[in-house]
Amino acid sequence: MRAHAARTHRTPIAAAAGTAAAVLLGAGLAATASQPATAATTVDMEKVVLAAQLDPAKNGTDPTDGAAASVKAVEQALADAKHLDAKHVDGHFGSATVTAYSAWQKSQGASGEAANGLPGTGTMKKLGEKGGFAVTNTIDLGKRTTVDGQTLNQRTADMLAEAEKISGVDLHLTQGSYEADGADASAGTHDGGGALDAATKNLSTDDRAKAVTALRQVGFAAWDRTGVGTFDPHIHAVAISDTDLDSSVWKKDRNRQIFDYYNGMDGLTKHGPDNGPNVAKQTWEEYQRSS
Repeated sequence: MRAHAARTHRTPIAAAAGTAAAVLLGAGLAATASQPATAATTVDMEKVVLAAQLDPAKNGTDPTDGAAASVKAVEQALADAKHLDAKHVDGHFGSATVTAYSAWQKSQGASGEAANGLPGTGTMKKLGEKGGFAVTNTIDLGKRTTVDGQTLNQRTADMLAEAEKISGVDLHLTQGSYEADGADASAGTHDGGGALDAATKNLSTDDRAKAVTALRQVGFAAWDRTGVGTFDPHIHAVAISDTDLDSSVWKKDRNRQIFDYYNGMDGLTKHGPDNGPNVAKQTWEEYQRSS
């Protein structure tokens, strides 16, 4: 069994109270109504990143639960920097916001997948400096490490170790992350961070179910691919809210695996029904706080 990392806890920051009504009621209401996208003093990075991985594939512009205020602050800063039209400052991290954030990343010297529009801690903090907000609940991927000869970032490795601990199932990895020359069948999902495949050839049906359940509990979008299509039997998992995820995992026109997982689908190109256990959806950080 792999050693698992100590859990960390973060304390949420309370929102600032509103000002007293010292002016005429009508004027105060008008001022409030005219500023629907006023930048928050703090931006919750966890909420923004999850919204960026869910919102682009949605039909419509509904915001991700709990993310609207932080997303609006980011969008307002992007609009102020001339990367986003003001009409898109709406709390929904859709394709327009992804494109705008990509432009911001490029303005900071990023290129390729490092400028794919998925926020990272560095560019988020720089945008906060420009837009007047502090970034809370940052996501730390840690350094790259090796598990079963496969490359993972430390966040993903810690998630895997915890899933093995609570399931009692040892998983052997056959594919990791940051594999730009990976298998064609993976369709690029392992090119960035947060992705892994584990062999199931020697696992019982019960152990496969335990493993997928545990992987989901700690914050992976995970599916058992045993007996699915022409795949070698394996469990596929991607770490929700990993800021190094390749765009093939979350963009609207790609596999959109994070969106599929949150919406009861299988993460494959035809977006069929999920074949896995019904587990409350949460990120690694949410799991740590609840444990």
